[in-house]
Amino acid sequence: MYSFLISLVALVLGYVLYGKFVERIFGPDPARPTPAVAKADGVDFIVLPSWRVFMIQFLNIAGTGPIFGAIMGAKFGPAAYFWIVFGCIFAGAVHDYTSGMLSVRHGGIGLPELVGKYLGKTTKTVMLVFSVLLLLLVGAVFVYSPALILGDIAGNGSRAAIMIWVGVIFVYYIIATLLPIDKLIGKIYPLFAFALIFMAVALMVCLFVKWPALPEIWDGLGNRTGAATPIFPCLFITIACGAISGFHGTQSPLMARCMANEKLGRPIFYGSMITEGIVALVWATIGSWFFFGGGAAAVGSDVTAAAPAVVTKVSESWLGLFGGILALLGVVAAPITSGDTALRSSRLIIADFLKFDQRPMKNRLAIAIPMFAVTAVLLWFNVSQPSGFDILWRYFGWANQTLAVFTLWTVTVYLATAKKGLGYLVTFLPACFMTAVTVTYICIAKIGFNLPPTWNFWIGGATFLLSMTLFFIWLNRKNSKCHEE
Repeated sequence: MYSFLISLVALVLGYVLYGKFVERIFGPDPARPTPAVAKADGVDFIVLPSWRVFMIQFLNIAGTGPIFGAIMGAKFGPAAYFWIVFGCIFAGAVHDYTSGMLSVRHGGIGLPELVGKYLGKTTKTVMLVFSVLLLLLVGAVFVYSPALILGDIAGNGSRAAIMIWVGVIFVYYIIATLLPIDKLIGKIYPLFAFALIFMAVALMVCLFVKWPALPEIWDGLGNRTGAATPIFPCLFITIACGAISGFHGTQSPLMARCMANEKLGRPIFYGSMITEGIVALVWATIGSWFFFGGGAAAVGSDVTAAAPAVVTKVSESWLGLFGGILALLGVVAAPITSGDTALRSSRLIIADFLKFDQRPMKNRLAIAIPMFAVTAVLLWFNVSQPSGFDILWRYFGWANQTLAVFTLWTVTVYLATAKKGLGYLVTFLPACFMTAVTVTYICIAKIGFNLPPTWNFWIGGATFLLSMTLFFIWLNRKNSKCHEE
């Protein structure tokens, strides 16, 4: 538990100190009109109260990742604490803040447009396809995971109960994607946010009261699963949303279109990620207790239980009936509110690419109908195949972190070309590291090239050095060209 306490303090200090440092490098200008003011359209560009923008951003990014991912990541042992803390402060929160602020500076445009501006048109096209597919994957995955929990609550986990909830959530996604952002999302998200925050705070209080004996960081950072799965890169793919997630880069432009002032960027973007890191930290600690501290037996479960079962058992056991229901609603709300905004982001990305005005409903439907058709196919695969969810989740995990790589390199190029001195290092180093993570994972994973896992550090080290070398070659050429001009 001391590792949990130290990590919690570190995350708060990370926001106060490093968040301020990153903000100073970017340089927000409170006098500059934001897209919500300059491009107000009553649908997607709308000034919302700052507290609502924070709540929506937090719920947008807090899907099942910081909960299920943290529980699964806890199986690796105390190394999960290190990744959540350092990943969140120096990579994830920086990624979310800089991508959100870059969108604000460029009229609220989406991630593919930003990538195209700084990494070229070819990369933009790749990113367009890549990000839309990822967002549709999110929509499909985040329909099924909350349906499993709701089906367990309402129908004892029966197939029929789960499928009913799948249909209800999917219909909600369609409505939320098409309506103006202030009509549905802006009104119900604060309620969902309360449930999610209540869940995290209530479980944190329980942890402090119970103060269970858990593996600490100083007990060793080796893999405690007993399997051959290497911590690098697998831990960094398993725990994504609680440390760094490329999905967030697709969500930040949504709130970039609703902010009234650039100075709100740090609490909204950086602060949301730190908050999500705290949620992940809570569930990683609960996961550690469940798997290694006798928690499974204490709540009447098996140590091999899947993440959704851990959530259900612990919430009911620790918080009682009412608290358990609120906690489970928070866990259910997280993926649902990420799924609907993922599909909304997909609509806006496609609309930006086609230069398609989204004020008329018919234009929104023209994009949404084929988009939901593809999502329905992915959803059918998800629920019809015995291992459909696991397969989609693995691909989602890798694609998610690969998207973060593109975003970090985009911001790095922006900071380097904006003459911010060595300020580009705040995204450059995480970009190199995450490039090494994603390349190594696809090389050794069974869904990739299935190379021997023992090659992981050689592949990762070579990728890291190659990334650094190629960037400095580009930077040197750019500086030489500017000097000549």
